[in-house]
Amino acid sequence: MLDSAHVPSEGGRLLWSPIHSELLASRTRRLHAVRTVTGHTMIRTTALLGTILVLGACAAEPDDAAMAGATASGEVPAFTVDPTWPRTMSNDWIMGSITAVFVDAQDHVWVTHLPETLTPEETSAVQDPPIGLCCRPAPVVVEFDPDGNVVQGWGDPTTQDIADFPRNAHGLFVDHQDNVWVGTYRHHRVMKFTRSGELLMQIGEYDETGGNADTELLGGPAGIWVDPGTNEVFIADGYRNRRVIVFDGDSGAYLRHWGAYGEEPQDEYQYDFGGATHAADPPTQMSTVHGLVGSNDGLIYVADRRGNRIQVFQQDGTFVTEKIIEPSTLASGSAFVIQLSPDADQEWLYLADGTNHKVWILRRSDLEVVGDFGRGGRQVGQFLRPHGMGVDSQGNIYVGEASTGRRIQKFSISGG
Repeated sequence: MLDSAHVPSEGGRLLWSPIHSELLASRTRRLHAVRTVTGHTMIRTTALLGTILVLGACAAEPDDAAMAGATASGEVPAFTVDPTWPRTMSNDWIMGSITAVFVDAQDHVWVTHLPETLTPEETSAVQDPPIGLCCRPAPVVVEFDPDGNVVQGWGDPTTQDIADFPRNAHGLFVDHQDNVWVGTYRHHRVMKFTRSGELLMQIGEYDETGGNADTELLGGPAGIWVDPGTNEVFIADGYRNRRVIVFDGDSGAYLRHWGAYGEEPQDEYQYDFGGATHAADPPTQMSTVHGLVGSNDGLIYVADRRGNRIQVFQQDGTFVTEKIIEPSTLASGSAFVIQLSPDADQEWLYLADGTNHKVWILRRSDLEVVGDFGRGGRQVGQFLRPHGMGVDSQGNIYVGEASTGRRIQKFSISGG
């Protein structure tokens, strides 16, 4: 149930959206989910019916700071690639498959990549003996300033023990206390570092997993979000498991977890993902819980990658709604990583799709697809497996490519 603490307000006045209409309805009874299919997308919502509270919503005029990076209501933003970003990296560094991108409060762009995906030809300078002049693998974690210059990098597989650096990094978040959280999807742990790379805490154990019911071990963590109000750490635990799991950000103590539709996740589940019935009869379990993000109004948006969908929850795990994107997508699925626009209302939701090689633009209030950008290819502005994504305070989007894409691109916001 949504209490007043979860209802967005401004100047003491409550704000409103269709999603909040659902959440504020009475809990007297639940109806079966209603499905509607239109074109290539489908939305399914669990309605909570009863006496609906009628609220007046009058928002105060936002100041300039609140409007920084905001888009005009209702006008869909457009994006143009910036071919000058980033600058050439120092030390002859080169990045392998990019697994995560995050933009912090300073508009610094953080990237994790997989050095082990680089070939000898790409890393000629470090072969024994060297076979060429360039290049050298960049550290696992790289920080760029807003202009695209390298600030620092840390995490070196050649000199550090696996206990101290995020091997096979996947998922990245810089929290409100400047801690840097990095997941390791193949090794079942999430590591908390200082900004300079000193290990502070670890959740899960290296190469140990215990299934969806285990409250101490993880199973393929892929995405991370930290609530600045509660300091709770939400983890998309989804390469092996099928759940969202929540821990205390200071102690690492387990708090709660849930699966698809807010139900208990199952270890074994068979479903024809991307098959003919995917849109009409979506899977009752998540497939690859690959990314998540929290909104200003207390919702959690989860990317179920091979489930080809976004599922929305309250922070306690109560299911709100879902949106299916390109239900016939096979292979790795369509729902990789979610980010929200930086305006106060977070009007737009962005979904990186690493199989269809594009970024979808959705209106957050009703999860309607209103646009997209990118297509498959190696040219500037095109994508090969967009896998990490971040948004800065002005609304510019940074997209990192995995597989053989191995680059990060900046898309400057225009219009909107």
